[in-house]
Amino acid sequence: MSAPAKTDGTPASRRWLVALPLFGFLAVAALFLLRLYGGDPSRIPSALIGRPAPQTTLPALDGLLHNGGQVPGLDSATFKGKVSVVNVWASWCVPCHDEAPLLTALARDTRLQIVGINYKDSPDNARRFLGRYGNPFAAVGVDSNGRASIEWGVYGVPETFVVGRDGTIRYKLVGPVTPANLDSVLKVEIEKALRAGS
Repeated sequence: MSAPAKTDGTPASRRWLVALPLFGFLAVAALFLLRLYGGDPSRIPSALIGRPAPQTTLPALDGLLHNGGQVPGLDSATFKGKVSVVNVWASWCVPCHDEAPLLTALARDTRLQIVGINYKDSPDNARRFLGRYGNPFAAVGVDSNGRASIEWGVYGVPETFVVGRDGTIRYKLVGPVTPANLDSVLKVEIEKALRAGS
């Protein structure tokens, strides 16, 4: 005759109560991961939409020349009077290499200006990057410590903003400019900004 199975004396319902916090934690973790990785990062809202662009003064990228003169940095007058596309970029950013030719082509539109914020980059590498792809920027401000990008609400490079003639941020694109979102999103937002000030 076999011996009866031993139990620890804990009723089954109590064992479930002990495991309940673990199940709760797993449910919250799953929800967090779903929200973190399940959405489109380009749809992250910006608190700066509809507000004036930060009055950020940034030095020029030393040695970056256009028509024999130094390409200017950023100051408070940079965004007044013209629709601007502000691109936060770096030479070490892989997606920035992919979007660079698209920005160079976009710069041919004389109704707007493209402004660059060079993020935590070395001047030599930044100049080499622009020498390789062409310089689409009317102005390039050097954000060597990343403080200006924080003021702009940048999550990471690359990011692109559309700023209206009045200096107000109209749109923010998180992630790289691609052939798909250039036509379907960015150019649409640029046209809205162009119409708004005319």
